[in-house]
Amino acid sequence: MTPDFHVVAVEALPLDELLGRVRETRLRGHEQAQLFAGSRIELLREADPSDLAPTQRYVLEPDLAAVRRMHDQLRERGIDMLALEGGVWASVENGEDGEPYVVPVIPPIVEESVEPDGRTVRIISDGMHRVWLARELGRRLNVIFVSDVPREYPYYAYALPGGWSEVAKLADLEDGFVKKEYREPENYKALFRLYNDVLPNVQKQRKKTNPGHLKE
Repeated sequence: MTPDFHVVAVEALPLDELLGRVRETRLRGHEQAQLFAGSRIELLREADPSDLAPTQRYVLEPDLAAVRRMHDQLRERGIDMLALEGGVWASVENGEDGEPYVVPVIPPIVEESVEPDGRTVRIISDGMHRVWLARELGRRLNVIFVSDVPREYPYYAYALPGGWSEVAKLADLEDGFVKKEYREPENYKALFRLYNDVLPNVQKQRKKTNPGHLKE
């Protein structure tokens, strides 16, 4: 989405359908296993964003601006993006010519994750910029919480040891910037969750900056 996008229509995405779609998520590798098939998936209301564990070492200012704009435009329609009881399909159009396209707006997806030091954390699997916005606004927020994730399919990066203190706000990503500490550096996207397959346009492809020794 360009910075001047405009929401022209919204359609409800019921909670049952949303949770069902998340359950169908597959991995990029490992024979595209449906990793959440036996997991517990629920809506966790009013989570404290400071209790959610980031893995990503950055947030991007343009993406934060887009999340704020979506938040504000949905509020004008009486929809609180941080207190969703399901999701919405938002039809948006950009300031340039072109047909409107649809993006899902959903609560961040959070997984229960056991880290190498034995800690159990609530790791942010999708929605880093939405969680950052909640922190900026001093708000709690609803999240989709997944527990009982198979131990052989952990999230593809570790939680940052220093939590939010290790996350930088950047205008852009520079070459060589290591975005995360990956569990499988030799094939770091094998454990990547393919949320776009079940919720088209929910994940955004960002600039590749990782050094060459990190292999997809």
